[in-house]
Amino acid sequence: MPNLRFLRGYNDAVVLGLARSGAVTRVELADRSGLTPQAVSKVVNRLIDDGLLVESGTRNVGVGKPRTLLKLVADSRLALGAQVERDELRVVLTDLAGTVLDRAVAPLPCDFDPPTFVAELNRLVDGLRSDRLLGVGIGFVGPLDHRTGVVHYPTGLTAWHDVPLRAMAEKQLGLPVVLDKDTNTAVVAEAWRRGEELRDAVLVLVGTGLGIGMLLDGRVHRGVRTNAGEYGHTTLQLDGPPCVCGRSGCIEALHNLAAARGDLVEATSIVGVAVADLVQLLDIDHVVLAGRAVLAEPTAYVEGVRARLPKDEWLPVDVSITPLGDDVVAAGAAMLLLSEFYGRPR
Repeated sequence: MPNLRFLRGYNDAVVLGLARSGAVTRVELADRSGLTPQAVSKVVNRLIDDGLLVESGTRNVGVGKPRTLLKLVADSRLALGAQVERDELRVVLTDLAGTVLDRAVAPLPCDFDPPTFVAELNRLVDGLRSDRLLGVGIGFVGPLDHRTGVVHYPTGLTAWHDVPLRAMAEKQLGLPVVLDKDTNTAVVAEAWRRGEELRDAVLVLVGTGLGIGMLLDGRVHRGVRTNAGEYGHTTLQLDGPPCVCGRSGCIEALHNLAAARGDLVEATSIVGVAVADLVQLLDIDHVVLAGRAVLAEPTAYVEGVRARLPKDEWLPVDVSITPLGDDVVAAGAAMLLLSEFYGRPR
């Protein structure tokens, strides 16, 4: 993992991470971090000197002197996040709070190769560069290795066999880069947005492909080879149509065929059946739907999923559409990079 730590140490990361949740006092930071008041005071002074925190008013707490509030200076550092679809590249600029400030979108040619992609990524990044930029997160179609930054032959992209994308991007951009599957960065975005409310959930991304990001016990579940979530390539129909992955009857193939012939009821029902299996398997209580197919027909997909879920009252499952819309993968990629900066990797 590239060194993204612009902070001086673990204590700085803890304090800044707590400040991200809202205006806090030094006393609250000490209580919530477990650090001594003296340690918090030193850290806060450093972060103020670095322009990351600012004193912002006071709060009366019982009798005695009002306590000074501390607030994150969200625009003191920035991050870029990129989503790579098989036909499109989207890059967003976010602040330290993960708020999307700007974006750029460009089409990608059919079956694009690595040099073409890296050149286009560099072009869009150049249009959003800043001297406050920490780096770039990339959400790419899988399978890939999050740890090594290598893309392993994603379906539909024939030139991408064991491509060291992270190293290539860092060399071209001159910036630190983190790489993960698009489904994982999307679920990171939801985890940032909803905090402790979201601990056991799946995000179902329905775009040119179909995959899931899993949040289990508050952590992104990537699997032993960081390739978990290729759920679109599990068999739903033994004698089903061939899939681009080489198998037959995959969820993704069945969904895409139904969608292509305009059978929205069938397409959403397939997703619903697949999600119901996940709920039974993982015992999750939140399902977030995302991707261009979902955003084009949000009500139909929500209803299609809800209709297939268990009806037991003691097993409630919240089904929602991501409010981040088309930006969810790219914003999550930026948030993944910011998580490294905060010292709390997802």
